[in-house]
Amino acid sequence: MPGVPEVPGVPGVPAVPGVPGVEVQPVTIARSAAEALAAIRGDIGDCTRCKLHTLGRTQIVFGVGNPNADLMFVGEAPGADEDIQGVPFVGRAGQLLTKMIEAMGLSRDDVYIANVLKCRPPGNRNPEPDEIATCEPFLFRQLEAIQPKVVIALGAFAARTLLKTDAPISRLRGRVFDYRGGARLIPTFHPSFLLRSPGYKREAWEDLKTALSVLGRPVPGAPPAATE
Repeated sequence: MPGVPEVPGVPGVPAVPGVPGVEVQPVTIARSAAEALAAIRGDIGDCTRCKLHTLGRTQIVFGVGNPNADLMFVGEAPGADEDIQGVPFVGRAGQLLTKMIEAMGLSRDDVYIANVLKCRPPGNRNPEPDEIATCEPFLFRQLEAIQPKVVIALGAFAARTLLKTDAPISRLRGRVFDYRGGARLIPTFHPSFLLRSPGYKREAWEDLKTALSVLGRPVPGAPPAATE
């Protein structure tokens, strides 16, 4: 499996694939994953690095779950419920994600959940390029700290950010990508899309089964209806 390229002139610091010169801050090896995540959260602080802090954000929504998880879910950005509670995926889409995780024979305590953006865009609009560029280094540091075996990218924005591609989610899902740190990345539909288009739940369930297979875990016989 190909290694992660290093930032030129800075040995040991991995580069963000496809973005020359953009660095991912190294995680101190002596730290536990939980300590590393706490340090990243501390570095974010009450972030004012992009315009979202002036556009109605209530609080930072960092991430939640098992810092030693083999499986990590990455979404797009917090919504209204997440902005209020400070926890990712707690609204209607989050409730569906919880059911999807449970259909895999897991719980939210077994996995780690985060978003590309740590602040809610106004009106739940799509993330803008400058916001992604500002916030994604923290996501890459989370990935480096947790070192999951499988990353499930929920929706187009997460998949495009992680893979550095403009391809639509319809072309990306159904595939397994080699990713940084020896992980495998599996794109699938965002739960909010599945709420609007439940006919795609069967395909999403196939993606979840693929993730279980990659992890070497048994695949429950849950039908797509289990994620309703």
